[in-house]
Amino acid sequence: MEYLDMALKLIVGLSILNVWLLRANKSTDWRGGDAKTITEEFEAYGLPKWFMYATGALKCSLALLLLISIFYQQVELIAAYGIAVLMLGAVTMHIKIGDPIKKSVPALTFFVLSLAISYI
Repeated sequence: MEYLDMALKLIVGLSILNVWLLRANKSTDWRGGDAKTITEEFEAYGLPKWFMYATGALKCSLALLLLISIFYQQVELIAAYGIAVLMLGAVTMHIKIGDPIKKSVPALTFFVLSLAISYI
């Protein structure tokens, strides 16, 4: 179980950092509405730019905490539950603007994986 826990933390943590730090200005099939970048995605949701920066900082911080929790178990629940809440918010935003369910799959997957991490 220890290896599964570590693998899930690596998958979730590195994926979130990838989206926010490396792919923020790149188009993907998962962006809300017709957005090509994270900035356009938050605009599609009707959210202000400051909220995008706050969300990004929080997601990256929690992703780093999740990776740190591989070595320091004490921060695992904060990171896992925090990411789960943010991913639930992401799914809600996709539903709010009428996106097809396909666009919610990554957020829903990370929501489930974060909960799994907290229970392993």
